[in-house]
Amino acid sequence: MPPLTLLLAGDVMTGRGIDQVLRHPGAPAPHEAWVHDARDYVRLAEQVSGPIGRDLADTEPWGDALALVREMAPRHTIANLETAVTAQGSAWPDKGVHYRMHPANVGCLRALGLGCCVLANNHVLDWGADGLSQTLQVLHAAGLATAGAGPDAAAAEAPAVLPLDGGQRLLVFAAAEPGSGVPADWAATARRPGVALLPELSYARADRLAATVDRHRRAGDLVLVSLHWGGNWGPQVPAAHRRFARQLIDRDAADVVHGHSSHHPLPVEVYRGRLILYGCGDLLNDYEGIGPNGELRSDLACLYFATLQPRTGRLQGLQIVPMQRRRFRLRRADAAAREATARLLAGTGQGFGTRLLPQGGDRWRLQWDGPPA
Repeated sequence: MPPLTLLLAGDVMTGRGIDQVLRHPGAPAPHEAWVHDARDYVRLAEQVSGPIGRDLADTEPWGDALALVREMAPRHTIANLETAVTAQGSAWPDKGVHYRMHPANVGCLRALGLGCCVLANNHVLDWGADGLSQTLQVLHAAGLATAGAGPDAAAAEAPAVLPLDGGQRLLVFAAAEPGSGVPADWAATARRPGVALLPELSYARADRLAATVDRHRRAGDLVLVSLHWGGNWGPQVPAAHRRFARQLIDRDAADVVHGHSSHHPLPVEVYRGRLILYGCGDLLNDYEGIGPNGELRSDLACLYFATLQPRTGRLQGLQIVPMQRRRFRLRRADAAAREATARLLAGTGQGFGTRLLPQGGDRWRLQWDGPPA
């Protein structure tokens, strides 16, 4: 059986400013305290980077990433879709930022080859239960699997089931924790739609998530657990995240832990042969005109091509390709952006035991301590 390659990405934020430059822009009101028209984010970005254009084709925001996807030919592409895909619903009250993409722009997600959208995050219910309902309908009609949100708790906690060769399956479970900005009343219940919410990152919660995996998993399945956790900025990986990820692996409940929420990349770990991405960063957003957050740049992005041993789920290799967002498009990272990204991924002083080795000039291969797969 040949190795399995997955493309893993962080936050795909195609709402707000990105939505406004696609062919079917939705209502531009983002219901924010300081910005009252999503097109202002487009204008701010143009002041920094130059003309963006309007009426963009579905492929244009992905820019240079499309050639890489064709080259690497991943079996599945999985990302955190951090926006509602809806033209209906009411803005969630007392929430500072609301993201949505018009349903007619769903082709933009398909253009990357995205196969599974993680929805356990702090924007999927920005337009209430009606907005979530339409998001699920639109994504499923477009052939995109979803995980982490649904009409009730059972659906939100159920995995996306992605086919692999030889009848094998990849199960994608998704959950979010309140530290990522998810309101407590977004938690799905037996009678209420919402997200799969982890109230805390405790050993008991890890065991409960592992038990959910056990109920769905059958012999031969591989499991990816996707977690929206932590704040938006900061290069340190919280100790609680590390403990939680490792416990999932110790319980044989995850072959890959796919973390996101930070707007920039975080370090990578390989634990007992399994891949842990603590924070994949944003892949696509409309932040160009906002500028850096202290020393942390807001234009950095990464594509993570993970190759697994299909029978065991052990990591065989990881290629990381640094990218940059320019004019609402992904571009190959320049030297300064590559250096800034490498510093974040290295996690200096945090003891992850991983190193980046040059691979083909503008990408890296991960090297890690421990036996090979």
